[in-house]
Amino acid sequence: MRILLLPALLALPLAARAAEPVDLALVLLADTSTSIDQSEFELQKAGYAQAFAEPAVVDRILGGPTGAAAIAYVEFAGRGEASTVIDWTVVRSAEEVLALGRLIALAPRSYSGDTSISTGIRHATQLLASAPVEAARQVIDVSADGRDPSDGAITKARDAALAAGITVNGLAIIDDRPIGTIDGRLTYTTWEPSGPLTDYFDRFVIGGPGSFVVEARDFSQFGEALTRKLIVEISGTLPPPRRLPAEHAEG
Repeated sequence: MRILLLPALLALPLAARAAEPVDLALVLLADTSTSIDQSEFELQKAGYAQAFAEPAVVDRILGGPTGAAAIAYVEFAGRGEASTVIDWTVVRSAEEVLALGRLIALAPRSYSGDTSISTGIRHATQLLASAPVEAARQVIDVSADGRDPSDGAITKARDAALAAGITVNGLAIIDDRPIGTIDGRLTYTTWEPSGPLTDYFDRFVIGGPGSFVVEARDFSQFGEALTRKLIVEISGTLPPPRRLPAEHAEG
């Protein structure tokens, strides 16, 4: 009966839990821009369910001093396009963590515009400012497959988050499926003369104590990359390397 009631429980507002102490307040910030087609979007959503079903992720959430985390899920696309799809949800059991992952996977798509990471970070920063919990740490987890149209806008949004005591981490989705050949060389969907997307995240997106970026080499690897990222992100005990190697894993 408890498991059957979990989706309804997670949908309830946190008014009754106001000022509840948690180890982490985490905003999952997901890119739903036009460059992500529907099949890629579905792989991305399935990746959240995969990550929150991983025992190592559950153990990190439940293993802190309070044994709880507050998590919200936000989607963003173009300028002004950001929505809180799943509002603050406190999870403090394996069943609740699993149910949250399933809710994220089932939520319909909000947008399909440009890639305004700055819009998403500003929305997440405001969401954390109004979180009805007392969190030992606040983190924004940005996943995207592209760049913000304005380096100045993303830097300003990121720096405002850092000034509020928030750590911003990144998951760069490198969609390197071949789309053709030029002189026998493969040309990839995400090739850009401005350099690798991970370098962009390192320079403009991430920041704060122990901040880091992880790569997903394509959307089929999103769940695995997110799992590795959450294991480090949630524990927050030791600052990870600025970039988490693709082969890195923790049990």
